Amino acid sequence: MPTIQINGINLFYDIKGVPDNESLLLIAGFIADISAWDAMMPSLVDRYQVIRFDNRGIGQSSAPDKPYSTKQMATDAVALLDYLGISKVHLIGHAMGGQIAQEMALTYSEKVTSLILLSCWAKGNDKFHALVETFGDLPSALNRQLYWRVLLPWMFTEEFYSTPGAIEQILSMFEKNPFPPTSHGIYHQSRAILDSDTSERLKDIKSPTLAMVGRKDLVTPVQFSEQLAQGIPNAEFVILEQGGHAFVVESADAVATGILNFLTKQSTQQLYFKN
Repeated sequence: MPTIQINGINLFYDIKGVPDNESLLLIAGFIADISAWDAMMPSLVDRYQVIRFDNRGIGQSSAPDKPYSTKQMATDAVALLDYLGISKVHLIGHAMGGQIAQEMALTYSEKVTSLILLSCWAKGNDKFHALVETFGDLPSALNRQLYWRVLLPWMFTEEFYSTPGAIEQILSMFEKNPFPPTSHGIYHQSRAILDSDTSERLKDIKSPTLAMVGRKDLVTPVQFSEQLAQGIPNAEFVILEQGGHAFVVESADAVATGILNFLTKQSTQQLYFKN
């Protein structure tokens, strides 16, 4: 899979799906590489050209040991699109990826056909900030396996934990990852999250927007996505009853269905206004 040099880093990316169809750009969240989208990919690639990449600090992209920002990572995403010669995309971001997507929609609106924010927020509260700060600090104190065991109960629901073999499979995937995250990469991503605040700028997002969240999300609770939908003009708001913060894995089919329904609606509206 290819890597390009942009903005002082090597950025790893992957393209699958239908080349001549509309493009989706998927931006993963905190400590997540492109594999975070694997469970959803079969539902998306039949209809769209799907572009994924590893954010700086994770996976096969560079992890410089210096501060990151969500604005900087939005610039990385735009540089990738420019390199690929893709002028417009449907933009989908999960968690931190949604913060990056908001920055992209605000600064590079001409490149965003529609915006889909999953398990996201505009401005976190004190509990959220304490949690993210802890997630960023812990890798320097815990071994990798113990770190994931601390994180996963925040990511997945009780139902997922009660599914035989589900958590063991996730832990095994992390343990076998040939490109595990570095402690400093995790730290700098966490601080990019803490420094991000779009609350006063939501009104300037002009792209058709969907905010979707799992009812049992412990990290970015329902009210965070509700605030997004209230702040972004004409945004749609959907709560999935099944799934927690990592619902792109746990409830992949339901999330994909929500995304595809929204995108189909946008295409129908575009055809209506053209005619």
